[in-house]
Amino acid sequence: MVDLIDLFNWIIENKDIIKIFYGLIITVICAFIVIKVDKLFKLSMHQGIRYFRNAFFFYGLAFIFRYFLGTYSFYEGSLLNPSAIKFIFEFFLIMAGFFLLYSLVWKRIENSQEKNPSSSLFNKNLLVFYFMAFVIVFLDYLWSTYFFMFLSQIILFVCLSIISYINYSKGKKQHRFLKLYFVAMILSLIAWILNAILALYLNWNKGVLVNIYILNIIFFLLVLYGVVKVTRKI
Repeated sequence: MVDLIDLFNWIIENKDIIKIFYGLIITVICAFIVIKVDKLFKLSMHQGIRYFRNAFFFYGLAFIFRYFLGTYSFYEGSLLNPSAIKFIFEFFLIMAGFFLLYSLVWKRIENSQEKNPSSSLFNKNLLVFYFMAFVIVFLDYLWSTYFFMFLSQIILFVCLSIISYINYSKGKKQHRFLKLYFVAMILSLIAWILNAILALYLNWNKGVLVNIYILNIIFFLLVLYGVVKVTRKI
């Protein structure tokens, strides 16, 4: 039987290969979530569902830029330099979080005349989130840091955890999915906190980074499992 410590050390030593597989796994999971949720939206026409779908569309784009284009540009060179890839990655990642939030609060924001906006990616209610994402990424770019992204996402996932817990405590027919969703939000919050500690205080310690990768994969798998359970008859 393979020694777990040796396996862990091998993962750390081959971090670039692991990054590609990590990005591939999450991108594929996001693709499945988007496809399944899109089918559910077309049947229900529920606006919150399509904003939820958009969140994982943006997560998928973020991981494509960071772990595929980013790795390629590092070794082979590309039209996008590392700073540009970092900027785009952060922007998509932050917007994905905002779409998760918007999928839960859209009823309180959209008025009676805008219950079905023509686009779920670009409408006037979403402009504030695009602007906020741009400002956060721009501040990180100016100071060459990830601080503002980490701070924004920790605050965001605290809010998402609270809202998802309230929904779970009130839920009936979708009790199991809401429970999974709440657990997923908590795991993602923990991952963001660890990411912040890792970047700001531990100088990207590889051992901690691997654990964060595992937490992130579990987060996406939990969401996928919940979505598959809800859409299994579609």
